[in-house]
Amino acid sequence: PDTEAGRREAARTGAEGAGRDLMGCIRVCWLRSPQGCLPWGGWMQLHRSLPGSRGTRSVYLCAASVPGELGSVPVGLTLTLGCVHYQGGSQERLVWPSSARHGLSHLRNVASSDAIKKHQKSLSAWFSHQPNEERQFGPSFSVDAVHVDPVIRESSLEEILKPSPDLTIQTQLQQSCRQVISLQNLFDVDACGWQVKNVVLYGTVGTGKSTLIKKMVVDWCHGRLPRFELLIPFSCEDLSHSRAPISLRRLITKKYQHLRDVVPILGASNLNVLFILNGLERLNLDFRLAGTELCCDPSEPVPPSAIVVNLLRKYLLPEASIIVTTRPSAVRRIPSKYVGRYAEICGFSDTNLQKLYFQMRLSQPSCRGQHAVGSSSGEQENLVEMLSRNLEHHNQITAACFLPSYCWLVCTTLHFLYFTKMVPPSQTLTGIYTSFLRLNFSGEVLDSTDPTNVSMMKYAAKTVGKLAYEGVMSRKTCFSEDDLQRCFEVEMKTESELNLLEVFRSDVFRFFLSPCVQPGKEHTFVFTIPAMQEYLAALYVVLGEKKTLAQRVGKELSEVFGKVSEDMAVIVNTISKVLPLRFLPVLFNLLKIFPRYFSRLSGKDQDAIAHTMAEELFKEEDYYNDDVLDQINSSILGVEGPMRHPDEAPDDEVFELFPIFMGGILSRRNRAILEQLGCSIKNLAAFEIAKAMKKTVIRKSRKGLPPSELMDYLFFLHEFQNERFTAEAIRSLRTVNLSSVKMTPLKCSVLASVMGTTSHEVEELNLSSCNLDTSSLRILFAVLLRCKTLYLQLNNLGSDACKEIRDLLLHDKCMVSNLRLTNNPVGEQGAQYLAEALAGNRSLTRLSLLHTALGDRGAEVLAQHLAKNQHLQELNLGYNSLTDTAALRVVEVAKKHATLDKVHLYFNDISEDGKRALDSLRMDRDGVRALVFLTAGTDVSDYWSNILNVVQKNLPFWDRERVRQHLSLILQDLESSRRQTANPWRKAKFLRVESEVKKMLGKLQHGTL
Repeated sequence: PDTEAGRREAARTGAEGAGRDLMGCIRVCWLRSPQGCLPWGGWMQLHRSLPGSRGTRSVYLCAASVPGELGSVPVGLTLTLGCVHYQGGSQERLVWPSSARHGLSHLRNVASSDAIKKHQKSLSAWFSHQPNEERQFGPSFSVDAVHVDPVIRESSLEEILKPSPDLTIQTQLQQSCRQVISLQNLFDVDACGWQVKNVVLYGTVGTGKSTLIKKMVVDWCHGRLPRFELLIPFSCEDLSHSRAPISLRRLITKKYQHLRDVVPILGASNLNVLFILNGLERLNLDFRLAGTELCCDPSEPVPPSAIVVNLLRKYLLPEASIIVTTRPSAVRRIPSKYVGRYAEICGFSDTNLQKLYFQMRLSQPSCRGQHAVGSSSGEQENLVEMLSRNLEHHNQITAACFLPSYCWLVCTTLHFLYFTKMVPPSQTLTGIYTSFLRLNFSGEVLDSTDPTNVSMMKYAAKTVGKLAYEGVMSRKTCFSEDDLQRCFEVEMKTESELNLLEVFRSDVFRFFLSPCVQPGKEHTFVFTIPAMQEYLAALYVVLGEKKTLAQRVGKELSEVFGKVSEDMAVIVNTISKVLPLRFLPVLFNLLKIFPRYFSRLSGKDQDAIAHTMAEELFKEEDYYNDDVLDQINSSILGVEGPMRHPDEAPDDEVFELFPIFMGGILSRRNRAILEQLGCSIKNLAAFEIAKAMKKTVIRKSRKGLPPSELMDYLFFLHEFQNERFTAEAIRSLRTVNLSSVKMTPLKCSVLASVMGTTSHEVEELNLSSCNLDTSSLRILFAVLLRCKTLYLQLNNLGSDACKEIRDLLLHDKCMVSNLRLTNNPVGEQGAQYLAEALAGNRSLTRLSLLHTALGDRGAEVLAQHLAKNQHLQELNLGYNSLTDTAALRVVEVAKKHATLDKVHLYFNDISEDGKRALDSLRMDRDGVRALVFLTAGTDVSDYWSNILNVVQKNLPFWDRERVRQHLSLILQDLESSRRQTANPWRKAKFLRVESEVKKMLGKLQHGTL
């Protein structure tokens, strides 16, 4: 038709006819298809070619699924297509009924399920990755296995902004017990019935925000967070480093490449997506329209901060859920109208949570480490039990473990103290504290909005470090508000500095200081962990913050004059080439004097640090305290025995870790970690401090030190991690007396590591009463080889330990000449090992087996192998229940020995006949001396004082009733021999010895010996 209406009608009729023809073709294709189906792409092409018509037309497409063909339509799936209407030349959009939308959603999920599974696998591998600080607990240790959820309390912006009440433990516990909410319920509807989409999760440093998010991601990866079909975590620290415009879709695919197939459907589907924005305080967000433009297109490139703002505004992906973690000071950066719920992480405010954490972490099978296969789980259970009892006493450690990060520090320290058996030890105590701070402060800036970008750890070292140092110097651990104000110098702050102080008190203060739990001191503060005070004081000194006015002026002037003199030197040097005047070289040299003079003035700071270290390390008032490792152990597990009365005055505070931490901070590894925290210690400064220490530390160490203080000195050398310095210090130690120091595997490892820096001979090593066992001897093996005199008495060393001693004595490099094994349960089997050692050893000249439960059979075994030995000169077999036969056998062998001339046999079960037989053997052998009784015929033995001294020294460890019987027999023997002699001089000697024995018996009966 010629008219326009006629042409439109013809087009409509032709389209309807084409549609009918096409539907017929579809039916024919369906009937003739050999598989009875078409791929989904084919159906979509057919759908696109269908024309519309007036009214509604339904097209039913049924296709069987082809096995193995991705995206094919399942059998029986019916898609109802809405018709296409033409009204006034405009085309209506295609209408998909709800059933069709569901079908397409299902197909889309099928298509993207593999991508999401890959995403889950990738996230699980990444967030399950443990830092080096966690790998010490073994390969089976994981966040999934030992995580304990902290207490989460629902809060509000009003509570955040209002002034905080007095900070006490009671207020902390009361606040955290109200309105508790679980992690799974954070996105539930609020009190008004509105669905929560944006959640702000905040907490101070150390409360476990990052760990909680890590656990949340791992839970989603393992299907334990079914509310969300897709989870996308972002680090705000990473976002803060990029300012180039980028789209949301590009940002996601750039970080998570597996989501390339999923990203296009974001915003166009009902996919439940959760975005995690961790560490929002790192971003400077501007929610004003003038500052951040609106953006609703996920494909539009904008700055990363604009993406975050529009996500929170719900202008970009409005259906997505968002969880934000931040510190308290940054909560107000997000307008409250964009926040559906505020939630505060309160840490382990419940003591039961602390106990559960310790139970799970310390009871891990791999906690003992690969070098402690034979260790029993009893030690782990004992640790958990002692720790639980200490927590129940409302000790200060309960306040410290309010923060989950300090629970980690407690467990790591206990692991270091009890399960370190490597030589050298894999880590240091200073390294544990430095790594602990790195885990909590790595890359942290105190306030990202402040232009100075001051490091959070650097700020803490200057402020809290000053408080810690003044406390150490004045022997004080409790601090008042006045002390805090003085050290933070509130009255001298500018506006910017006061803002930084406010942020610090809001976010970091409770990490280092907590309310005191001691009665009467509730409104004072103590360091959360006592050793942290000493660490921060050491850091304060080593960083050079403790300077005199002259040193501060000298440093500033040296920098100023250095810059000026460099510029002037260039000018003078240029003029001297043009005008060769005589005074110019003199002026040139004078310009160099100023910076050298002032730098020398400021360089005295290194000498002061070394002097402080030496003075604190060798304080005489600390000489008889426990060693520092025992002090740390007691501070964590408590002291066994009666508790101190609250009104009783406490003992003087001890700060023996302070100088040890100073040395440890100077080690290369700790300086590298502190550099990451913004606390720079230059190599030259560390070298100059070490050089100055040689004049002070090594010189003072040469004087005799008590055993516990010597152990502290060895531990200091281990923490210092300077092999050349340690070797020079150890060469001056010829005698090492560690008697009565409880030598744990860690202390043995430290001793072996430090002594291993040199190969010099050790004149004497005293390890008596040190709780040694077989593993201890194994750790110390290389050190024991170089010792000439070795004291191992009173160590409960049994037959297994004697096997190690046998290997030691048979080693071709063994230098041991004097070995004491007194008061150890050697037994018959141990005697067998020692006999084998005697047969092949060439260095041993004196062996003491006094009170070692040998018995007759043990003595017989020794006698059999003694003939093969050619160097032994003295053998002590006293107090071993030997009878006449065994004693006579030993002395007969001694008679024929080339060098053996003294055998101790006192306090054995030898009869009078046996005594006479032994006396006759002594007379027959020139020079052989068998010490059996205090008498020798009708005379007093020349060794009576030696025998009584041995008895007196060992009486606390012997059976007192048996000793009393032996002393009574000795007294009877003395009286009988005195009556038999007519020599007045000998009678006088007998009377003197009798009085000593009677005096000892009297003290023994009254319990005063």
